[in-house]
Amino acid sequence: MNPQPRRYPHAERLDLVEELHGLRVPDPYRLLEDAESPGTLHWGAQQEALYEAERASWADLERWRAEVAAIDAVDRTRSPKVRGSRVFWLRQDAGREHPVLMVAEAGTDPAGRVLLDPGSLDPSGRTVLDAWEPSVEGSLLAFQVSRNGTEDSLLRVLDVATGQVVDGPVDRVRRSSIGWLPGGGAFYYVRNLDPRLHPGEGRYHRRVWLHRVGTDPETDALVFGEGRDRTQFYSVSVTADGRWLGVTATLGTGRGTDLYLADLSAGPPERPGLRPVQEGMDAATRLHAVPGTGPRDPVWLRTDRGAARGRVVACLPDELPLGPSAWREVVPERPDAVLTHLVVLSGPRLEHPLGLAAWTRNTVAEVTVHDLVEGRLIGTVPLPGTGAVGDFSAGPPGGHEAYFAYTDFVTPPQVLRFDALTGRATRWERDTADAPDAGGAVTRQIAFPSRDGTTVRMFVISPTGRPDVPRPALLTGYGGFGKTMSPRYRAQVLAWVRAGGVFAWAGLRGGGEEGEAWHLAGSGKNKENTFDDFAAAGDRLVEEGWTEPGRLSVMGGSNGGLLVGAALTREPEKYAAVVCAAPLLDMVRYERSGLGPSWTPEYGSAQDPALLPVLFGYSPYHRVVPGTAYPAVLLVAADGDTRTDPLHARKMCAALQHASSGTGPVLLRLERGVGHGDRSASRAVALQAECLAFLARHAGLPAPRSR
Repeated sequence: MNPQPRRYPHAERLDLVEELHGLRVPDPYRLLEDAESPGTLHWGAQQEALYEAERASWADLERWRAEVAAIDAVDRTRSPKVRGSRVFWLRQDAGREHPVLMVAEAGTDPAGRVLLDPGSLDPSGRTVLDAWEPSVEGSLLAFQVSRNGTEDSLLRVLDVATGQVVDGPVDRVRRSSIGWLPGGGAFYYVRNLDPRLHPGEGRYHRRVWLHRVGTDPETDALVFGEGRDRTQFYSVSVTADGRWLGVTATLGTGRGTDLYLADLSAGPPERPGLRPVQEGMDAATRLHAVPGTGPRDPVWLRTDRGAARGRVVACLPDELPLGPSAWREVVPERPDAVLTHLVVLSGPRLEHPLGLAAWTRNTVAEVTVHDLVEGRLIGTVPLPGTGAVGDFSAGPPGGHEAYFAYTDFVTPPQVLRFDALTGRATRWERDTADAPDAGGAVTRQIAFPSRDGTTVRMFVISPTGRPDVPRPALLTGYGGFGKTMSPRYRAQVLAWVRAGGVFAWAGLRGGGEEGEAWHLAGSGKNKENTFDDFAAAGDRLVEEGWTEPGRLSVMGGSNGGLLVGAALTREPEKYAAVVCAAPLLDMVRYERSGLGPSWTPEYGSAQDPALLPVLFGYSPYHRVVPGTAYPAVLLVAADGDTRTDPLHARKMCAALQHASSGTGPVLLRLERGVGHGDRSASRAVALQAECLAFLARHAGLPAPRSR
């Protein structure tokens, strides 16, 4: 006797079909887009009760929670920023809900003191520190905090010596970069327009402003952005000597950047003479300037203009035009690696300015040192293992030190201090965390052909490092926005593997694993390539014997939520269970909510007659077919998510619950008081443990042994 399909809360199903560019597009659960309607609230309460009842039946949940918590209980330190006589860094000790910002007198205060603690600002744990930037002298700190996951920050200025707030709050900022002028009297920053004056547009219309500390932000001088596209993002930087202002403009999340440079010594800071370094090009370029640079001294650019894997060029600020015709290559593109970071070091103990460059080769990090005048490779910096690097920062201006973080699947992030005089990187003395037990997990990287023959790579983490017996496998990926799936320390990964499973981490087209061409091959009209790569990754796990049919599950978040939503609706029979977190799922209407308008460079717009059929063709919400035996599905969303609106998860949940003839549950987990990413440590552990318990239950993986 076959089990009967489940009964779910009722959602009103509309006979709504719109004709768009000649396509008939159904939208039966449009009513669930309104989060505050009585119908949505009632349906949501029923879904919450359903999830809580289902979760209560997971007898092994506490063991998963204990395992994830134990693996996650490591001290974490971020790379420092050195300003004047002070050093600033983030630290999160095991057991602390959020990182705290530390400060110390450089060289004389080994322990430091807590300067800013989000937990003290809000004991509920719902306030997070979004961004921070010390002034040039280290006497002031501009910091941004937001509440309930919205990422809508308030900016304030703190006196570092006294801990007192001396300016702010300034609203309508969102993780804005800060460019301090020397003396601490003013800074450049990015702020949205007032939505009261620009209804419906304030979240997206951004401008660069100059703010003088202690003045009303409504009197700030508008510096840049007037008349530009409403979805552009801006970043600002100022050299420590106050000479050069850089402004970068990016259209949404697209790759093309417009870059401008101004000599602040030539006029008042309210009216900088910004000149284009790059404008109107489909290329990503970042400025690297150092203090003491004069008009005849070079600034350096990290760019993929004419080099899809990245290179470094130099240009002189007083040369007109400043565009690519004036560029001189100093670090050439590599055929085997992608350039990801650059730090420029220039000081009296160095014969020439040096570039500390980070690369990924086959998704694994390498760090090299280059003479930026002679354009030659000096050497390679040894790393602790096969992993990833990031969080780069330069030491004191005019010095020979830099800092960066290293991590891999079994190593939590550790801060390394690079000394250009020796060419070596050693553990930063203020990062004293002990290394955890790395046993029970072995990493291999495998390569396999996608469905069109393209070679794709995937990390496979398992108890033995070989496909000795088929095990429950959990496959994840991202494949979007040029983001690289590098090795990272994740409690979820180790918990799954130490319980006896296989965790697979795939680098798909749409990501940045092989440079910009790889990204473009999985975006826009080519998005189906991403889904083909992911399907091929799952097939390879079965073919090589890592797992077997009925024991493969998938999990993804954000753009990765779209990925697993597409996998679920393309080949539902392949998967034992699916976790789809913070997803985009209605690709016909995605640009009408959250940060969707800024993502059209990545996905394309449904308003484009040429791209609507592509979006509609893979849109997971529109591919749900009644009568299909879908596997167990857990949709995860957060009510404070201002990037991917929870409406995607609600509509997909209703569609799957209506359509599925399978016996696996379709559940919605809506978390309150958090957003797209950052949350307190205990809430992050709870989320990860619940996802693993759900997946393990349906893939047949026993819970970890009690610690």
